[in-house]
Amino acid sequence: MTANVLILGIGNVLWADEGFGVRCVETLAESHAFDENVRLLDGGTQGLYLLPFLEEADILIVFDAVDYGLQPGTLKIVENDEVPAFMGAKKMSLHQTGFQDVIATAQLMGYCPETLLLVGCQPEELEDYGGGLRDVVAAQIQPSIQVALDYLAERGIHARQGKGDDSLLADASILRSAYEGGRPSEDEACRTGDARFFPEEA
Repeated sequence: MTANVLILGIGNVLWADEGFGVRCVETLAESHAFDENVRLLDGGTQGLYLLPFLEEADILIVFDAVDYGLQPGTLKIVENDEVPAFMGAKKMSLHQTGFQDVIATAQLMGYCPETLLLVGCQPEELEDYGGGLRDVVAAQIQPSIQVALDYLAERGIHARQGKGDDSLLADASILRSAYEGGRPSEDEACRTGDARFFPEEA
């Protein structure tokens, strides 16, 4: 029997490195296609609304920014029973606590996926509303995707090169290419005097 796979990115793209997990699934969908048994989902900060998706999955892969107290950009790979504990490594956001609740509720109801993989990245900056991923975190998107692809390949599930199903991802207006594409870095904005990216004076 073919396993149903849910590849989930969680976090808030409006808070800098908080958006790491979401950006991973976006990038994966841009470059790889899967058979119908594999779904890619932007879980955002939906919390318990994600339960129906977990109920259908045999394998769950989660991309997320998790504060382990390590060097920014460090990847931490956690599997199965250890995942809930590491999701609570340090409460840094509402979505993180919410997803712990999702897993706990799914376990209580008896339909938590048997196979769990958390690909977590240590954030550099979370307190930047409207900011994008920091370079050291963005650089871990492709390595994180490769971890997930290798993990699935070991279980006989293979991706194909090419655009995948993005029907469960966010609106195109907040995809990374659109959201960060026209925004200069803070240093560049200061250097060029681009007032659009300065906070308004009271």
